[in-house]
Amino acid sequence: MANEKMIYIHPAPVRVWHWVNAACFVLLVITGFQIRFAGTLGLMPLKDAINIHNYIGFLTIANYSIWLYYYFSTGKIKIYFPNPKTFIGNAIKQIQYYGFGIFLGKPNPHVMTPENKFNALQQKAYAALMFVFVPAQMITGVFMWQLKTYSNYIDQLGGIKVIDTIHVILFFFFASFLVIHCYLATLGHTPLAHFKAMFTGYEEHH
Repeated sequence: MANEKMIYIHPAPVRVWHWVNAACFVLLVITGFQIRFAGTLGLMPLKDAINIHNYIGFLTIANYSIWLYYYFSTGKIKIYFPNPKTFIGNAIKQIQYYGFGIFLGKPNPHVMTPENKFNALQQKAYAALMFVFVPAQMITGVFMWQLKTYSNYIDQLGGIKVIDTIHVILFFFFASFLVIHCYLATLGHTPLAHFKAMFTGYEEHH
């Protein structure tokens, strides 16, 4: 197929991290729903849901730490931060594309490369996700895991109700994110192109 070009975008460590993280997120959402709605859901015993949630939570923290080390040590962390000079223009192009261009069959204005993996909107979204929302969810989760141990920090942040509210709001955010992320992943030149790339590492450019 002469109009296709295979470009190696996703290194093996990133792919392994991605799928471990995806599995952890799904399990955390399922057990989180069971914990939050224990009176109406019967997916598993509450004690089991809490134990699984805690174990998977620490696995997620370990996986995140590996991700953080890899991206900083390799210098790849810069792909999450857009060029201030071109961000507004590129963001407008992406909004136009997602708003109506994609439905008219127009090409994506962003061309993915190993050094420029995310478009302007993705850079802002993923930077907020990985450096604000995920750490906040982890910290509040650890605080609720050991209330007595971290009681001073909890009090300084407004008490357990504030910590719990932040954790629950972010929980629903991440549950929604999983659905939206899977939908956006179907917007390649074929519905499964981006999914395939996260297994092989290669994106097909047309």
